[in-house]
Order: sequence, then structure tokens, then C-alpha cells
Amino acid sequence: MNGLDLEPFYLSFKLAGITTFILFFIALPLSWWLSQTKSRFKPFIEAVVSLPIVLPPSVIGFYILFALSQNSPIGAFFEETFGIKMVFNFTGLVIASCFYSFPFMVQPLQGGFESLNKNMLEAAYIAGKSKLTTLLHVALPNIKPALLTATIITFAHTVGEFGVVLMVGGSIPGETKVASVAIYEAVEVMDYANAHIYSAIMLLISFSVLLGVYLFNHHYTRKAGIIV
Repeated sequence: MNGLDLEPFYLSFKLAGITTFILFFIALPLSWWLSQTKSRFKPFIEAVVSLPIVLPPSVIGFYILFALSQNSPIGAFFEETFGIKMVFNFTGLVIASCFYSFPFMVQPLQGGFESLNKNMLEAAYIAGKSKLTTLLHVALPNIKPALLTATIITFAHTVGEFGVVLMVGGSIPGETKVASVAIYEAVEVMDYANAHIYSAIMLLISFSVLLGVYLFNHHYTRKAGIIV
């Protein structure tokens, strides 16, 4: 395959898997709270959560790089206390990806919770179920399309990251050189054959992911007897 190195794809999938796993447990309670609260701070929190969607990746990457570098209190603390450098390694990529992909997990979950029948939730509370029990046993089973969308889109979005991971992780083979960075470097050295192969694989993965999500949602909607 023209000397194609598939390790960047392994790193991309590993990064996306870890990021998606972490974000699910962080975003789940926040999405639930946002869907239920009437707090006047809700618009402010939603704006903060959604910032990565509109901010250039270079801006996000710069601030994360600054915050995690050894010259910052956070970076210095981890390096001096645990001997861990937070930038230009896989750990830094995970942290950066969690920030960058956060809204792609929160927004579908929040939308799913907000679409729930309020009477169903009220009935659970009247039956004496706690908010946690209602979330886990009433709300979650009824937002399967939102759960799938949040999980898959977050995973796919993380696989396709470029600007943020390049700034925070650089391009260290076997450590931070993910697929998107590998494509950029192949184009830089005019290795268009490998760049085409890398890009085609990414295109196929992205299309397959989106198709899977839409097929599942369409099947779930038909099964639930909902006419769109």
C-alpha cells in the first residue's frame, strides 16, 4: 500500500474511543440538568458548552496548550507532582479532544431529554422514584436515537480533529500522529498517493458512521409509529 502506515488510524480510534467514553459520563448529568432546569444561568452555560462549535480550532488549541504547558500552574503542578507532561503526548490529546468534542455529546443528549413527555417524568416522580432513578430507568431508555447520535457523532468528530490535536500534540509517531495529521504531512511532502488513501479511508468511515446513525434513527422512528 505504498508504505502506508496505519498506526495513525489506530491512534485516532483510540483517542476517539477514550474521549467518547469520558464525555458520556461528564455530559450525561449536565445534559439532564440543562433539559430540566429553569435557571437564569442556563443560556450562559449553553453558550460556554457550545463555544467549540464556533471557535476556530487554533484558538481552542492555543488556550489548551497554554493552560497545560509547564509554564502554567496546571501544567507545572502535574509535572512536579506526578511527573506527567500534559502537552505533546497522548494525555494532552485526550484532554484537548474532550474540550473540542464536548458540545457534540451534550447537545444531542439535551435535545433527547427535552423531547421526552413531561407527564412520563412526572409520573415517575409521583411514584416515588428519585431523579437518578428516573434518569437511568425512565429517561435514558426512551432517548435511544439521541444516545446513539451523541455517541457516534462525538466519536466521528474526534477522529476527524486536526487543528486542536496538532497544536496540543504535534506529530509524534506512535504517540500523537493521528490520521488527520498524517494526511496533512503526506500532502506537505507531496505524497499524494498515501494522502488519497488516508483521505478515502476517512471519507468512508465518516459516511458509514452518518449512514448508520440515520438508518437507526429512521428504523427507530418507524418502529415507534412516529410519522415525520
